[in-house]
Amino acid sequence: MNTTANKITIFRVLMIPVFLVLAYTGHRYWALAVFVLASLSDMLDGYIARHYNQVTNFGKFMDPLADKVLVMAAMCFFVEAGRMPGWALAVVLLREFGVSGLRLIAVEQGRVIAAAKSGKIKTAATMVCLCLMLFFHAPSLGDSAPDFIALISTAVILLTTVYSGAEYFYKNRDVFKDSK
Repeated sequence: MNTTANKITIFRVLMIPVFLVLAYTGHRYWALAVFVLASLSDMLDGYIARHYNQVTNFGKFMDPLADKVLVMAAMCFFVEAGRMPGWALAVVLLREFGVSGLRLIAVEQGRVIAAAKSGKIKTAATMVCLCLMLFFHAPSLGDSAPDFIALISTAVILLTTVYSGAEYFYKNRDVFKDSK
């Protein structure tokens, strides 16, 4: 567990409350900086884990969990701030729980469902969109641009989320066939 990749993952987890404190206290650019750093650390720890043979069970578990918690924390902030509808967050949660459940069923059958390209695109698009929403989060300005950015960002997040979730279930539909 004491690998460089795992330390970066733990650092990302510790950045989540820092991000939230900064976001909720109105320090949006500092919150954005922390969010960007946390997002980039995801790519860095993955690269280090693969390149330097530091893949661990802790990392396999904690890395995707850290990503999901970071994204959900940002989305909860935007729902509470009125910048994203709660149902959009519910769709993202449904996809995450659904794919996790699919993977659990597959593991019981001795299969591993690796991350699909569409899932990686979904993660990247979601993080970019959340960064844009943080950058343009200025509800007190009365400007319509932030509302437009939030609307487009939410749409991109939803489209990539639903597509990648549907792809996971379609490509692995045989997991649900009863074995005899």
